[in-house]
Amino acid sequence: MNDQTSHAGLEGDEYGVLLRKLVDQIAAVVVGQSYLVERILVALLADGHILIEGVPGLAKTTTIKAIANSIDAKFSRIQFTPDLLPADLLGTLIYNPRDAVFTTRKGPIFANIVLADEVNRAPAKVHSALLEAMEERQVTISETSYPLGELFMVLATQNPIEQEGTYPLPEAQLDRFMLKIAINYPSWDEEREIVRRAGRIAKAPPLLPVIHLDDIIRARSAVDAVYLDEKIEQYILDVVFSTREPGRCGLERLAGYIEFGASPRASIYLAVAGRALAFIRGRGYVVPQDIKDIAPDILRHRIITTYEADVDGITTDNLIEEILANVKVP
Repeated sequence: MNDQTSHAGLEGDEYGVLLRKLVDQIAAVVVGQSYLVERILVALLADGHILIEGVPGLAKTTTIKAIANSIDAKFSRIQFTPDLLPADLLGTLIYNPRDAVFTTRKGPIFANIVLADEVNRAPAKVHSALLEAMEERQVTISETSYPLGELFMVLATQNPIEQEGTYPLPEAQLDRFMLKIAINYPSWDEEREIVRRAGRIAKAPPLLPVIHLDDIIRARSAVDAVYLDEKIEQYILDVVFSTREPGRCGLERLAGYIEFGASPRASIYLAVAGRALAFIRGRGYVVPQDIKDIAPDILRHRIITTYEADVDGITTDNLIEEILANVKVP
């Protein structure tokens, strides 16, 4: 690695202090979920969107709201339902009969951090409207396009077990999410702490912002300065190409389990998210472990498995684990 590169994530620098304040404040409200918090910070610094999957009651919404309230930015929560319309998300034109003109009423999508709660409960037209906002960073109302803010992040949640009345997200939309996080139940000790905190009538005081929108924007420039060696770039490409051509890492038998491998967005996001993760961990350079740690969250929704994989009980996480274990690490 290049030792001359700036140590963008030093514990003593202003960004490290701000991130620690943010994490500490969230920990005061949410028990556990440190993995989810770290991944949300990665997406925040890497300018990406997140899809969070988990059974009800795992504090998905609580964690997102705690992060949003800790940042001095505009936050909106949209409950996705089967009767939701694109106009409910984007906004619409309102006719003023007195002046005989139409005025634009912007919808909740015009925010810095948007929580799309139970995103898979809305129909395809709403998904299409959300897709434009996520990819183009703009919203079209009637014939006019309106740009979204420099910081625009969608955090979507979905329930993996209750599928009645849901609309599966199309692969094109899934590919726009930088990360797909799968969260599990808390440990015994964590749940005991949850009971002790939540089992009271008195509620905790509201969270106050500890970090400003401009701080996030400036921190992204510091993330861009994190050093990514050519050997790490090669490792990223080897991992992604192994999802398309498993024979590259000597896993020809996996070819029958993979219908489509990861798109080029996976390579881009591995590089960007790897830099952000190294920054959060206090380094000014990316190491292979950063890529290995973030790879499952970037790849799990970009690999489409075959019928044979379903029959044999092989999941995308199983495939990613084998690929990471066999691709040569620089």
